[in-house]
Parts: sequence; C-alpha cells; structure tokens
Amino acid sequence: MTEKLITIVEDEEDIVKLVSHHLKREGFKVKEFHNGRDFLSYIESVVPDLAVLDIMLPGIDGLAICRILKNKSTTASVPIIMLTAKASEADVVVGLELGADDYIVKPFSPRELVARVKTVLRRTGVKESEDNIIKVGPLIINTEKYEVSVDNEKVLLTTTEFKILEVLADGKGRVFTRDQLLKKKRLWGDDKLVYDRTIDVHIKNLREKLGPAGNMIKTVRSIGYKLEE
Repeated sequence: MTEKLITIVEDEEDIVKLVSHHLKREGFKVKEFHNGRDFLSYIESVVPDLAVLDIMLPGIDGLAICRILKNKSTTASVPIIMLTAKASEADVVVGLELGADDYIVKPFSPRELVARVKTVLRRTGVKESEDNIIKVGPLIINTEKYEVSVDNEKVLLTTTEFKILEVLADGKGRVFTRDQLLKKKRLWGDDKLVYDRTIDVHIKNLREKLGPAGNMIKTVRSIGYKLEE
C-alpha cells in the first residue's frame, strides 16, 4: 500500500518537528514547509494526499493558500486541516467557507492531530458498494469515485461537501435536522468539533457549486435540510 503524503505548512519549527514526528511514526510520508510560497511552488509538480495549513504564516497566509488550492482543478480535492491559534466560531466558519475539511486549535495534542488526519483520509477512501451511483434529477453522484456531475459537467467538491450531499441524496426527500447531520459519523468521524453554523456553511457552498441543481437542496425552516427534485 502506498504511503500517504502529508504536507505541513507551519512557520513554528518546534510544531513542525513535533507533528512531523508523530505522523511519520504512524507510517505517513511528510513534507515540511515554513512558508506558503515554497509550498505553492511544490504543489505545481506534486499533489499531496492531505495538507495541514497554519493560518498565520509569513507572506501569504493559510486562508489565501486554502483559497488557491480549492480554485485549482489539480488540487481542489486535496483535504485541508487548518491549524491555528484562532479559536472563535467566526474563524472556523471562514476556513470552512474556503473549503477546509477540518480545523484544530493551538495548543493541541499531536495525537489529536494525527487522529484528525486519519479521519479525514478515511472520508476520502473508496467506498465498497455494488450500487455506487445515486441520481437525483440532473445530479449524478458516484460514491466509489467520489465524483459529482450536473448535466454531465463535473463539479469539484471538498470531501465534507461530498459526504453531506451523499447523505442528503441517499435519503432523498427525507428531512435531516442540523443535529442529525452533526452526529453523522460518516461525515465527521469520532472526534470532531463542529457547530450548527458549520452545516449551514457547507450547504451554502454546495448550492453555489451545483448551480441550478443546488435548488434541489431545500431548507425546512427551523428544522434542517432535504434533497428533492
């Protein structure tokens, strides 16, 4: 089995070494960067399996890097974990709106970060299923290849956006409360800090990316969301 490549973009040397040590001990390949420009140059030729990004970086910050990755077709599907000292819900929402898959606040346990990395990577793994195609109107979801298309045009989604859409499509017509979505282990794993607002941000992003098909995601006022034609 090929080792997963994790990139760490963090300007604090001690944190880089600590995180790198624990990831390598778990069998991951690790590439370290202390500024965003070197990282952006690197991904022109090498696409990692997951990126750990600090927000407060010299020069170009982590949020700008996240935006760049999600706007490039070659890196749009790379899972991102934001690493930062900023702990407010507003900062969490900003990262999620830009396409980050997870968010961990300093100071943190290296074991927790490794657990988050594994959880996010599991969400990007291949799902074993004989019937791996879900169709709802012009929307086609391939749950094996983790691909989404609308009217045969491919749509690039983050891993978490894909999983939320899959849950809604798999239960077409059923209303999912925010609390139900927050408690879905297939979305967040076992250890995930999420807020009610988190779901709203992902739904907003999904609607925008799906274009007219995004109108199939209905808001049920004061309850939650459902997907229907």
